[in-house]
Amino acid sequence: MEEGVRRWVINLSKWDPHPSDFSFALSLLPSHDHSSITRFVKLADRKRALVSRMLQYVLVHDVLQIPFPDIVIKRTLEGKPYLDHDSRRFPNFNFNVSHHGDYVAIASEPVCLVGVDIVSYDVPQGETVTEFIQFFSSYFSCLEWDNIIMAGNSDDVLIEFYRYWSLKEAYVKAIGSGLTEGLNKVEFSHTGWSNISAKVDGKVMTQWRFWLSELGGRHCVSIARLHPMSAAMSYKRTLKKVDFTEHEYTLGLHLPNVDFVQIEIEQVISILQKAFDCKHRG
Repeated sequence: MEEGVRRWVINLSKWDPHPSDFSFALSLLPSHDHSSITRFVKLADRKRALVSRMLQYVLVHDVLQIPFPDIVIKRTLEGKPYLDHDSRRFPNFNFNVSHHGDYVAIASEPVCLVGVDIVSYDVPQGETVTEFIQFFSSYFSCLEWDNIIMAGNSDDVLIEFYRYWSLKEAYVKAIGSGLTEGLNKVEFSHTGWSNISAKVDGKVMTQWRFWLSELGGRHCVSIARLHPMSAAMSYKRTLKKVDFTEHEYTLGLHLPNVDFVQIEIEQVISILQKAFDCKHRG
């Protein structure tokens, strides 16, 4: 099952494609994906959206060996992507993507739900750190909020805030609800941002696991691994298997959380270009 656990990340800060190069990369994707990319006005947003889509196809192909023309990726009403395919090898294979700042990341799991979230430690413009984070205070428990505001100087406070926020976003993205309501009931604890655990209404959730790591350049990335029964109903319908034996689920829950592997955008484009050429030669 370990083969189904992937963690990839791309740094886009130095990728400055000519419009024709961007159009070529876009042409390697199915036409129904194009509008979700071209709807963005800013090039930075278009780049992140493009690479996010490309990564999904390349990862699915790499793990499941599905020919590119046969890969069908859909989205729930809440926007969570899922693979419309029956995989005998990993019947519950699922993935999640995130992009913010300089990075785009993708993570996959063979059994459990997976959520991934990147945050860039952006300094707020036109307002103080205190004013900026105050807007989000209702999403945190009292303990979390105390840890945030007591973290140190304003930059320490900002980073602490973003780390907690990233974990909460990864949780929301794993279950596929698209909602942040009630997030103050999900309370995270950690030791130096390792050994991360979560409580809901004071109860420790032993069937969930979380990780947070730094990406460099003032970014961090969080991973949430949850039981398939935790999925929002719209996403649960897309799963091929929800009821696992305790042994099956324990194996999935305790799979190693591998480090993120940094890959280059040129690698992704090259893989898709070869697949595109093979398709049209065939």
